[in-house]
Amino acid sequence: MASNDKRKSGGRGKGAATSSTKNTVTSPASGSDPAPASASGSKRRAPRSQAAESASKTAQKPARSAPKSSGAATKAAGKAATKPRGTTRRTEAALGGRGVASAADAKASKSEKADATAQPATAKKSAAKGRAAKSGAASGSTAQPRAAASTATGRTARKAAKPSAAKPSGAKASAATSSATSAQPPVAPAGTPQSPPADLAAGASVTSSEAKGAATAPPLPHAAPKEETLAAAGQLTENMERIEVLTQRLASALSQRPMHDPGVEGPGADLMVNAGLAWAKLWHEQPARILEQQVKYWGATLAHYAEMQSQLAKGKLTVTPAEEPETDKRFRNPLWQSHPYFNLVKTQYQINARAMREAAQGLDMLSAVDQHRLNWLTDQVIDMFAPTNFLATNPDAIERALETEGESLVKGLENLVRDVESHGGELVVSLADRNAFAVGENIGTAPGEVVRREPLYELIQFSPTTEQVHAIPLVLFPPWINKFYILDLKPENSLIRWIVDQGYTLFVVSWKNPDASYADTGLEDYVDAYLSVMDAVEEITEQPKLNAVGYCIGGTTLSLTLALMEQRGDDRVESATFFTTLTDFDEQGEFTPFLQDDFVEGITAEVARAGIFASHLMTRTMSFLRANDLVWGPAIRSYLMGEAPPAFDLLYWNGDATNLPGRMTVDYLRGLCQQNLLVGEGFPMKGHKLTLADIKLPLCAIGCETDHIAPWKYSWRGVAKMASADKRFILSESGHIAGIVNPPSKKKYGHYTGGTDFANGPEEWHDSASFTAGSWWPTWQRWLTERSGSMVPARQPEPGFGAAPGSYVHERH
Repeated sequence: MASNDKRKSGGRGKGAATSSTKNTVTSPASGSDPAPASASGSKRRAPRSQAAESASKTAQKPARSAPKSSGAATKAAGKAATKPRGTTRRTEAALGGRGVASAADAKASKSEKADATAQPATAKKSAAKGRAAKSGAASGSTAQPRAAASTATGRTARKAAKPSAAKPSGAKASAATSSATSAQPPVAPAGTPQSPPADLAAGASVTSSEAKGAATAPPLPHAAPKEETLAAAGQLTENMERIEVLTQRLASALSQRPMHDPGVEGPGADLMVNAGLAWAKLWHEQPARILEQQVKYWGATLAHYAEMQSQLAKGKLTVTPAEEPETDKRFRNPLWQSHPYFNLVKTQYQINARAMREAAQGLDMLSAVDQHRLNWLTDQVIDMFAPTNFLATNPDAIERALETEGESLVKGLENLVRDVESHGGELVVSLADRNAFAVGENIGTAPGEVVRREPLYELIQFSPTTEQVHAIPLVLFPPWINKFYILDLKPENSLIRWIVDQGYTLFVVSWKNPDASYADTGLEDYVDAYLSVMDAVEEITEQPKLNAVGYCIGGTTLSLTLALMEQRGDDRVESATFFTTLTDFDEQGEFTPFLQDDFVEGITAEVARAGIFASHLMTRTMSFLRANDLVWGPAIRSYLMGEAPPAFDLLYWNGDATNLPGRMTVDYLRGLCQQNLLVGEGFPMKGHKLTLADIKLPLCAIGCETDHIAPWKYSWRGVAKMASADKRFILSESGHIAGIVNPPSKKKYGHYTGGTDFANGPEEWHDSASFTAGSWWPTWQRWLTERSGSMVPARQPEPGFGAAPGSYVHERH
């Protein structure tokens, strides 16, 4: 079996001797003959210094019995012995070189030379040689290998044994030689790495030196997870737990949603029936027109698909840039243009949208109103199915989810649950951070006192900032569908503060946010409130005259009040100003879809059930007039991107709406919006028929160029129908809010004024007007000054019902 050890060592040099020495001890029977070492007892060697130390310790151990040698192990050893010299050299170099490291290495080298003469003939006869070695050990002789086998392996053995070392003397040399004939190696000391099983040794194809190194190396432990992996796993677990809790909360919140009349949720069936009939008529009378639309649609679809496939077939992951830049701000991410998938989705959406609009606009509807409603509804469907509204087709949302490892989606779900819970089960997306503002603290902070409190309003008198003020006070009636502090958001853009700074005694009405107990409050009750306010101002200032301002629906009700006062002979109002006010509803503009019988009947049924028209229903109606800006855009940022709503004071105010009393809502929609009684036969109130022709006092009206709620041309037409000989119209740039809240310090939006042609139309008036850069506030103030009387000492508000902004402004239902 010495040949087996030798064959395992191959070109290992001194490593073989170390192995032989390590497994050789003095036989207790003979006192000098060593116990033979089996091939199965051989172990892979450690680096030289460790092997030498191990051999030295083993030589001092008493011999122990060992199991018989394994034929499979011998076969593996034979294969290992025939490895090319280059391999063993490289392995040897990797193990630290061929030099003699210690005296123990020298002894191992001597033993290796002795073993070199005892190689087996072939691997196939290794088992027989093992039995011969065992027999030789019993008789004290050494098994001789065949000459061919010795010649075949001797070269490698001699090459490995070249380094010289001192020869062992006498008994030690005899022990090294005799160890080759032993078939029973001693048991390895405790803690020594064990030999591999025979079946693994038989299939080994590494060099003996590699096997030796593998045997002595400590077993590799399982790789410990990286800290990043553990953190990601922990975050994933936490997110899943949060999602489970949030999902339960969402289901619970949605279950609290109150039922509304179907009429306030969408158009009635009549519109769908009329559209279907119009399409059937078109198909019957002009089938070629429909086929042309279909051919155009499928041609564009297939052409784009073919182009995309062509790009991919060329191995390109980009697409040909569009000839015209993308103007839709929803598709600003470069991936919409460069990535094949997102470009395909975007372009197909645009093709679909164009085909839907052309199909809707091409129908011959029974009325222009139905055509307008169908076009609007088609646009709503198109906006709703935009690819930006869905996670799988929104590159911004996908990128954010990857960047945050899914945290953005969890936060988006949190935002969704918060919105549903805070609105009693209704899905109303938050436009602004509700925790960022507090009325009376960082918005609506103009100093003043609540001088009157009535069931429907609080009257606030603001503190003067000048020593003298105009004798005639100014009263401002804001809309009661929102809170008055839109005119006092910040000190730098506060119209209230600016008016006070110009030397006016200013009163502002803060309307009650009604609940169901106000169900029977009608328009005439609001007119009574206007008259009550005028009485209070006259009592406080001891002035028989006042100037009045009405904003939006507050201006509409002011026109009713002025008409009633004219018929009664009440001339307390010196002049009136209207901010973005509609009084002629002959054209309904963008509100046309909501002012038809199906919607109005639905609202009537809703207020009969609830007593009020809830603020969120009004807010939703207004928002869908600008769906991408006020519905889908905020929803994407909040729910898909996981962003917190912005701290934007204007959007905060926009979400702070009030309920509308049930009867007042129906009076306004039926009598003014649908029947337009204030222009026609007269609006019935308190035994009078009120019309615009009853308004004869000096007036000034401000319209806004891009106003979609009260379009300036419609506002102008109402002013033109008023009988005032002294009237002025100012057209501000921008929209319904920004055009009014336009302080001079910003130098942002200009205005048109000076037009005197009220006989023809708004376009002719616009042609006769001149443009002035900057805010309209100073222009209006110069007009108002002429109608505000002389200067008198400033009036300080008397303590009454608390400091401004009062208590009604904080009410939420």
